[in-house]
Amino acid sequence: MRRLFPVTDQTAARTPDGDDGAPRIRAEREAREWSLDEIADAYAYPAPGPGGVRPWLRANMVSTLDGAAQHDGRSQPISNAADMRIFGTLRGLADVVLVGAETVRQEGYRPARARAEFAERRRAAGQAPAPAIAIVTASLDLDLSLPLFTSPLVPTLLLTGASAAPDRIAAAEKAGARVVVAGDGAGVEPARAVRALAGLGHTRLLTEGGPRLLGQLVAAEVLDELCLTVSPLLTAGDAQRIAGGPSVTVPHRFTLVSLLEEDGFLYGRYSRHGGDRGEERRV
Repeated sequence: MRRLFPVTDQTAARTPDGDDGAPRIRAEREAREWSLDEIADAYAYPAPGPGGVRPWLRANMVSTLDGAAQHDGRSQPISNAADMRIFGTLRGLADVVLVGAETVRQEGYRPARARAEFAERRRAAGQAPAPAIAIVTASLDLDLSLPLFTSPLVPTLLLTGASAAPDRIAAAEKAGARVVVAGDGAGVEPARAVRALAGLGHTRLLTEGGPRLLGQLVAAEVLDELCLTVSPLLTAGDAQRIAGGPSVTVPHRFTLVSLLEEDGFLYGRYSRHGGDRGEERRV
């Protein structure tokens, strides 16, 4: 893996090998596989600003060159090994993983696991051994016999609206989930969801979609950062983009924070706040 942006000595233009062999050494360094510690450093959450710790919501998505967020209904076919290492690292850094109920069904979601590689980082940050999974669901129509509910290290959270069916809430709580109301009606209001998670002590937030949920977060202007893998594949067809739903009135501008490359895949980080936490929040 190599860093393309910000520019460093490793991304400087190469010159023909001289007696010192510097370009050759640099090429060897770029070609090696990054350790999980190096990836974690590259994707570290921003440090708290002057106002203290605030929630920071990042999304992690993958897209083909022609904009498909999945193939045959799943994201795995358009991913690669390095993308999955980044996927695992982002989970290793997060307090909670926010995901839509349909994505849980389609992708066969399982509980996040504790990983020894991130244990010390998580202890130092005061985090649980693994992030909680928080599912956005209006209906609470989920298979409560799944490992997400029967064997998580951290209880699974269900974010729903105030009008959710009481019997479904009772069944979910009996299964071990924690139900969190984050909307006045049937659905979840994104800004309230962020506040509710922060109220539980979860400020390092990660969403993995799907496209409908990401579209709602974008429209509500609560997304701080997008971690986007661009896969060098073309799929055609009518697959969803990474974000769906109604369009926003004015496109939201994000700033490129970093860009990595490996085997033709591009791994970008884009921030709504120009690389820092910013002070204006709409949550």
